[in-house]
Amino acid sequence: MKKLFHYTLYLIPFCLLSSCGQKQEQLPTDIVNIPATANNGLDKSELPDMKFDEDIFDFGTITQGEKVTHDFKFINIGDKDLIIATASADCGCTVAEVPKASIPSGEGNIIRVTFDSEGKTGIVTKTITVVTNCIPNMRTVKIKANIFVPQSKQ
Repeated sequence: MKKLFHYTLYLIPFCLLSSCGQKQEQLPTDIVNIPATANNGLDKSELPDMKFDEDIFDFGTITQGEKVTHDFKFINIGDKDLIIATASADCGCTVAEVPKASIPSGEGNIIRVTFDSEGKTGIVTKTITVVTNCIPNMRTVKIKANIFVPQSKQ
C-alpha cells in the first residue's frame, strides 16, 4: 500500500505537467488514410507532398509578454490532394492554425503559428509537428525568439 501511495505521488504531478492545456480543433484522423506499408511498394509519386518555404523562423528579440505570429507558407508538390489532420506545438504557449480544406496538387496555403512569450526568458525554440497524408506523415517547423525582460519586470 505504501508503494502505491508513492507511485501515485509521482504520477499525478507528471500527468499535470505533461499536459500543456493546448486545445484546438482537429480533423478526424480517419480521413488521413495512408495505405502504405513496408511491403506493398506504394509509389510515393502517387501521393501528396508538402514543401515549406522555410522550416525555421526567427522572430529575433521580442519583449516578454508579447504575442507574435508567423505564417509558414507551403505548397502541395505531390499528385494528390494534401490533407492536414493536425498541427501541434511542444508547449501550450504556441498555437498552430491549419487549413481545414484539402489542398489540391500545385496549390499552396499557410500554417499560422502564434507564440505567447509571457513568462519566458532568453532564447526559446518551439517545434510545431504537422500531421498530413504524405509519406512521411509528420513534418516539423520551428520558431525561435530571444525574449527580453524589461527592467520593470525583473
